[in-house]
Amino acid sequence: MKNPQQRKWRWRIWGLGLALLMLPLLAVYIYGSMRTPGAMLTSENYMNRPVGSYWVNDFWGGNLAAMGGGGIMCCRRLDGHTAKVVWILSLSQEQEDQGMKIERHEIELPMPARSPEDRYLHVRFDPGNKVRLGWSPDLFSPFNPRPSAPDSEQGRHP
Repeated sequence: MKNPQQRKWRWRIWGLGLALLMLPLLAVYIYGSMRTPGAMLTSENYMNRPVGSYWVNDFWGGNLAAMGGGGIMCCRRLDGHTAKVVWILSLSQEQEDQGMKIERHEIELPMPARSPEDRYLHVRFDPGNKVRLGWSPDLFSPFNPRPSAPDSEQGRHP
């Protein structure tokens, strides 16, 4: 193997083998960085009736008390241009005594824009069976003003 031509081919084969080994790892890295990660679903109900169950694109979001917030359902890929939201309005005992009935509603909404750091899809039920969707990177609702950071001068004593 003292021949310069043989050494040259040996390095080419090693380089080709290394490239073939690295190619699948590079493909997995590129795929992982470009795909939309799974989302967590959270909700708020500002209606005077409880939401017995709701779904966003067939992903169950749980139930909500009247004028209350929901938990977090994890994790499912929620993408596309539209979102189909289905919800069932339940009844409090008082509403049932008044003769109100359980209602099923459905609406198709445009899926809001999502930035790479957004992990939570917030579903907000407003009076009149109006529904809003919004993304956020954390549990702070995109529909309410974000709390401001405390001023660095506040709380300091001279």
